Amino acid sequence: MSILKKIERFREEEERLKWEGTFEDYLELIKEKPYVTQTAHSRVYNMIHDAGVEEKDGKKTFSFFKEQIYGLEESIEQLVEEYFHSAAKRLDVRKRILLLMGPVSGGKSTLVTMLKRGLEQYSRTDRGAVYAIKGCPMHEDPLHLIPQHLRADFQKEYGAKIEGHLSPLNMMRLEEEYGGRIEDVLVERIFFSEDKRTGIGTFSPSDPKSQDIADLTGSIDFSTIAEYGSESDPRAYRFDGELNKANRGMMEFQEMLKCDEKFLWHLLSLTQEGNFKAGRFALISADELIVAHTNESEYKTFISNKKNEALHSRIIVMKIPYNLKVSEEERIYKKMIDDSDLSHVHIAPHALRVAAIFTILTRLKDTNKAGIDLIKKLRLYDGESVEGFNSQDLAELKNEHTDEGMGGIDPRYVINRISSAIIRKQLTSINALDVLRSIKDGLDQHASISKEERERFMDFISTARKEYDNIAKKEVQKAFVYSYDESAKTLMDNYLDNVEAYCNKNKLRDPLTGEEMTPDEKLMRSIEEQIGISENAKKAFREEILIRISAYARKGKKFDYNSHERLREAIQKKLFADLKDIVKITTSVKTPDESQLKKVNEVIARLIDEHGYNSTSANELLRYVGSLLNR
Repeated sequence: MSILKKIERFREEEERLKWEGTFEDYLELIKEKPYVTQTAHSRVYNMIHDAGVEEKDGKKTFSFFKEQIYGLEESIEQLVEEYFHSAAKRLDVRKRILLLMGPVSGGKSTLVTMLKRGLEQYSRTDRGAVYAIKGCPMHEDPLHLIPQHLRADFQKEYGAKIEGHLSPLNMMRLEEEYGGRIEDVLVERIFFSEDKRTGIGTFSPSDPKSQDIADLTGSIDFSTIAEYGSESDPRAYRFDGELNKANRGMMEFQEMLKCDEKFLWHLLSLTQEGNFKAGRFALISADELIVAHTNESEYKTFISNKKNEALHSRIIVMKIPYNLKVSEEERIYKKMIDDSDLSHVHIAPHALRVAAIFTILTRLKDTNKAGIDLIKKLRLYDGESVEGFNSQDLAELKNEHTDEGMGGIDPRYVINRISSAIIRKQLTSINALDVLRSIKDGLDQHASISKEERERFMDFISTARKEYDNIAKKEVQKAFVYSYDESAKTLMDNYLDNVEAYCNKNKLRDPLTGEEMTPDEKLMRSIEEQIGISENAKKAFREEILIRISAYARKGKKFDYNSHERLREAIQKKLFADLKDIVKITTSVKTPDESQLKKVNEVIARLIDEHGYNSTSANELLRYVGSLLNR
């Protein structure tokens, strides 16, 4: 379908969704669809919930944020359940400003933008439909037309609670345009749009000397005073401030803590009482979610100022730290690259992962837990199994530092360094070493990094390099071993048969001759030595393997190549050790013979076809691993 056809379809859909009727018609609509009376906070919560919720191990994941926010599942769950859910139930938390606090490029702005774009789409659905008094610049809730003394009766009949009172402008319109007949007041369906300033507002502070409070609350239209005779006539007032226009939806308060105090005081009554003061009128009701965002240092400065104490209790602070999972950080880089003009550049497998390892290391804090270094912690956080540690250890690690993830290298820095490497060297293919080199070169230019931090980060680059060395060796190993998984399985099965016979003091039977054989000690030791199992420890290791096999059998599960991390590592290293000489020869000989050249070409083809390399990055990988093995 052409783009013009799609635009036509969208226009037709807009017309189809439009609705207009009297207040009497609207009451019938409420009977049919009671959810149209939901509050702004309730609408946001339902929007998130309706997009889908997955629950696993007692943790909730919300599909609404899945494609844009990575690695912040716990923070998102806290935000949705502790703030939005409670606010949707009309609990006191809805009378608070939501303040998202976190480091730069941590996802705060992305999260707010998602809520705004989401509300725009949700208001076009049946469940998210919003209705307002027609012609009202604040798109006021039609239920405000119900007089105060009849609201209890209305709640009994319709099951909907009414909060707020009719604005001065609509009070005048009710008398002058409709002769006081509430049932005749026209109601229309509205659609949230930040561009059209309907239901979504954004306020950004500027120079305190020039910025006017009217930006928030509207202003008098002096050109109409002669016509209407008074500044207190609501028709002489422009209800076009951000608080006016964001009514029924949400307002983003950018850099709220940098604002002049006079702007913040207006938020006190709005959050606590649901109204604000504008012009020479009574308090004006508004139902809206106010979201602000800031960094940790600004927040600490704010709360240390005694003048701001009244606002402290009106704010709910939700921490939005950096992501601490390598795999999710990798996804962040992938998305940022896909959104840029660099998407045509070939990025070799593991290049982004190695960058992510470095970045996550800068965000993690050292632990006092015995036997855990930052690399093990990094792996546990990413959902990998680490021998000797379980989910309880993971929970303890996460609770050890409440501010973990609030500092470190931000994703934009890494992407900037990748971009710099590509543009400066005019590369069409980039690998992990190129990325690490560029990150290292950029540390000297990073203005916010101290000398001590720079030295620490240099160590992390070395750690990430070592991790890449291991990854590169395994990658080449897999490519060199034809049917790698089958080879590993065969070797493991052979080892397990021998271990079982050894532990049970049995003999093995030769499958061809049928004669009995003693367990192959040489084979078992050649595998165990790969992971440092000593002669004295071999018996305990073999018995532990047998116990693990029995435990799997009792649960009806099959013990396979991935069931024991250390055994898997030993099998991999054994296979690679057997192939090491072949790899060294074929990657280091400048003029390989025909058979060696054939082997190299087979490996390159496999790296390209099965592992995501191109010819450039595959050749670079082989040369690099060859140099590692020849050291």
